[in-house]
Amino acid sequence: MDEYADIDLDDIVFAPVEHATERLALLSLEEAHDLLRLLLAVAHDGGELSAEADRLAHEIAARIPSEN
Repeated sequence: MDEYADIDLDDIVFAPVEHATERLALLSLEEAHDLLRLLLAVAHDGGELSAEADRLAHEIAARIPSEN
């Protein structure tokens, strides 16, 4: 995921913790990579969800270590 190496986390707006009523459990690294592959497939499909999938893929890729 080298194309995501230049993502600046300071540019990403996160929801304040105090406004989140429930947090999701952490994903394993393998699950995170599976989710990233799925989002990239949806993003490259060109359908109506492709822009949102691409945005989420960028955000997840910036937060997880590479598979290599």
